[in-house]
Amino acid sequence: MIEGFFGRYTYLFLDLISILFPLILSFDRKVRFYTYWWRLFPALIVGAIVFLVWDEWFAGLNVWSFNPNYITGIFIGHLPLEEWLFFICIPFSCMFIYECVRAYFPDIRLNVPVITFTIIPLFLIIGLPNYHRIYTAITFTGAGTMLLIHYMIFKGKYLGNFYVMWLIHLIPLFIINGFLTGIPVVTYDDTENLGVRIGTVPLEDSFYSMFLLLINLTVYEGLSKFKKST
Repeated sequence: MIEGFFGRYTYLFLDLISILFPLILSFDRKVRFYTYWWRLFPALIVGAIVFLVWDEWFAGLNVWSFNPNYITGIFIGHLPLEEWLFFICIPFSCMFIYECVRAYFPDIRLNVPVITFTIIPLFLIIGLPNYHRIYTAITFTGAGTMLLIHYMIFKGKYLGNFYVMWLIHLIPLFIINGFLTGIPVVTYDDTENLGVRIGTVPLEDSFYSMFLLLINLTVYEGLSKFKKST
């Protein structure tokens, strides 16, 4: 098993393996992802700041915790170093998928308004009544609110590619988070979520990820729009 081989470096290994191939393939001639790094890294930093504050708060409340057997033991606040790296490695890889979708499948057409204005009330219907489950409440109301904000700014221009990227990213998400929650490297207080798991991964993780990636996307495309207007 992976945890037996890597021991205290298990979480660090999962971070690094998640970014390795997107980093190498960033120089693909069609995608040329490296040419977008000037706006990618500010987007990653903004998303990381928001989610590290959230993560620190939840770790302090023991909504989730980290198994000392599978982390290096380097902590910043309540969070291990690997958790900080998570918010750079995973969004980097997902934004790479986003640009691959745009480069290789430029003719994708989705009914973005219908999808968006179905998702937003659905998220609020799930999140608001579960105010007593803090992970559920913040994840779904936050993702729904961020989706609305993004739509109001960009009128859905980028959401078609985003939705495709999000669906694709669920495959590596469930692999990486499957290891994190299955070993477990990260444990959850299930009184703070719906208690619904896909394998060993809480349902909320999929939409926690959507919330984070919507922040990344908004800054990423916002910087592009700003550059074009100057």
